Formats: sequence, structure tokens, C-alpha cells
Amino acid sequence: MTQQQPETGFLNRRLTADAGGRRYAVYLPREYNPGEKWPLILFLHGSGERGDDGLQPTDPGLGRALRRWPDRFPVIVAMPQCPAKVFWDAAIDHVEAVFQATLNEFPIEEDRVYLTGISIGGYGAWILGAMNVERYAALMPVCGGGFESDAERLARVPIWAFHGEDDATVLPSESRRMVDAVKAAGGAVKYTEFKDTAHNAWDPAYSDPKAIAWLLKQRRTARAH
Repeated sequence: MTQQQPETGFLNRRLTADAGGRRYAVYLPREYNPGEKWPLILFLHGSGERGDDGLQPTDPGLGRALRRWPDRFPVIVAMPQCPAKVFWDAAIDHVEAVFQATLNEFPIEEDRVYLTGISIGGYGAWILGAMNVERYAALMPVCGGGFESDAERLARVPIWAFHGEDDATVLPSESRRMVDAVKAAGGAVKYTEFKDTAHNAWDPAYSDPKAIAWLLKQRRTARAH
């Protein structure tokens, strides 16, 4: 009997009732093999994708890049969905539940877990990344900001931040001040500011093959708490 190939692409998932019962999405690369361990990206969407359908986070940002250049992304991607009218710092339990559910369902290489996000998700990448700096091999915040008081913790993890020079929705000074604070704390942080780019810095960021290759090359090392 021929072994059935696993389903790949964007998969709809729902948390158990005791984990909130909310919907989310998982992306499996087309070469996915359940007999191997895979790196994992946690993607935090922007304000326009908030809700409870579990589908909207798969469209803009990273989801678009996954569809256009699947060969660049040999990685599992988990996409939680922030509830309407709140921000990611109020949805930490949901992010944690999606992360644990993904670990339970798929073979994840736990020293290659990454966090990225756009707009309010960019804020989420800075803020939630600092909360769990021991978990992540690298952070990739796009057009967001965070708390400069987290700089010493963030300095323990490689970071590449992106912003649009002409962004009037989230000013580029939000990324600049975080990058400067992490650098001052001794962190390994890269920063790219796209010229002639407004709020949508995510399309050029996620379409950059060098940036994606850099992200997936990072591995978590032991860090002092």
C-alpha cells in the first residue's frame, strides 16, 4: 500500500476548549516529512487581521511570501490570531497555547524557533520576544516598537528589524530607538530601513532571500537568565 503523503500548505486548526478554543493556522512546507524535525516561525499579524476566523493572518505579510516563494521557507509557521480591539500583549495566553499545540502536533527543532511580526505584530515581536528570550533563536520585528527597558534581555538574542522610511502609521523612530537601545546593551542587532516605503515594510522584508536565510540559520544557544 502506498503511504499517504501528509497534507501541506496552510492548515486550519482550533485550540481545545481548555486552551480557549480559538482558531489559528499552521503552514507546512510542501517537502514536509513528519519523520524529520523542522524549524518553527511564530508569526504575529497586524491590526487589520484581528478577529476569530483563524484565516486572515495567512494573507498579508509572511503568508504572502510563503505563497510566492515556498522554496525559501523550509519551515513550519504557526499563525495565532489576536482578538479584535486588543493588542498582542493582551493575547499572550493565546500565543502560548498555539505554540504548545504546534509543539505537540508537529516535530519541531526547538533550538530553531523564531518570532516575527508586522505592525502591532512588530510590537509583539519586540515585547513577547523579550518575555521569552530563552525560547527564540532570533527575532524579526517589522515596523514595530517595544520597551527600551527590555534592551538587556533582547541583547541576548539575534535581531534583524525592518521599517519603512516614510511610515506615518508607525514612525520609524519606534524601530530606531529599540535598535539603539539593544546595541547600547551589547546586542547583535541588524536594522534595515527601506527608502520610499510607507507602512508596508513587510513585503520587502519577507521577500529578501538574504533576510530569510539569515533567520533560518540562527540557532538558540544557552543564555543566562
